[in-house]
Amino acid sequence: MEQKKIMVIEDEKPIADILKYGFEKEGFEVTCAYTGGSGLEMAEDYAPDMVLLDWMLPDIAGVDVCRMLTERYNLPIIMLTARSNVEDKLYGLESGADDYITKPFDLREVVARVRTILRRFERVQGIRKEEPAAEGLTVSEQERMVCRNGEAVELTPKEYDLLLHFLKHPRQVFTRVILLEQIWGYDYAGDTRTVDIHIQRLRRKTGLGDKLVTVFGVGYKYVP
Repeated sequence: MEQKKIMVIEDEKPIADILKYGFEKEGFEVTCAYTGGSGLEMAEDYAPDMVLLDWMLPDIAGVDVCRMLTERYNLPIIMLTARSNVEDKLYGLESGADDYITKPFDLREVVARVRTILRRFERVQGIRKEEPAAEGLTVSEQERMVCRNGEAVELTPKEYDLLLHFLKHPRQVFTRVILLEQIWGYDYAGDTRTVDIHIQRLRRKTGLGDKLVTVFGVGYKYVP
C-alpha cells in the first residue's frame, strides 16, 4: 500500500512533533511547516495527501492558508484550533476545511479522522467515469472535476463528496445528521449548520440552486 503523506502546518513545535511522531508510528510520511508561508511553499513539491492546519499562525491566518490551498490543490484539510466557539469553527469550514479538531486533542482521534477522510477521498477518486450530472454540469469522477458549461468549478473535497452523494441518490431525502455521518464520517461532532453552509456554497458554485431542495423540517434532496 502506498504510504500516505501528511503535511502539518503548526507553529508550536511540540504539537507539530507530537503529530509527526504519532502519524509516522501509524505508517504515514510526515513533514512539518511552522508558518503559513512555508507551508504554502512546501505543498507544491511535497504534494501531501492531507494537511493538518493550525488556525493561529504567526504570519498568515490559518483560514487564509486553507483558502489558498483549496484554490490550488484538490486535497482534504483538517483545521486544528483552540477556539471552541461554534461560529469560529463554521468560519473555518467555510474557508474550505473538511473537518476541525479542537485543542487539546487526543492523537488517536486525529489519526481516526484522517484515516476516515482519506478512505472516502480515495473511494470516490477511484471511480472512473465521466457523465452529465445536470443541465450544463459535468462530473469527472476519475479526476474529481466538476465543470459548469465547460468551465471548471472549484470545489473543496467535502463539497465535491456532498455533490456526488446527491447526484447518485436523486430525489432521496437526507437529514442533516445523516449527511454528517455519511459525508464527514462516523459520529461527527460538528454543528448541523455545517451542512447548510456546504449546501449554500454548492448551490452558488454549481448553479443547482433550484435542484438542491430544502425539505422543510427534515433536510435536503436533489431533484433532477
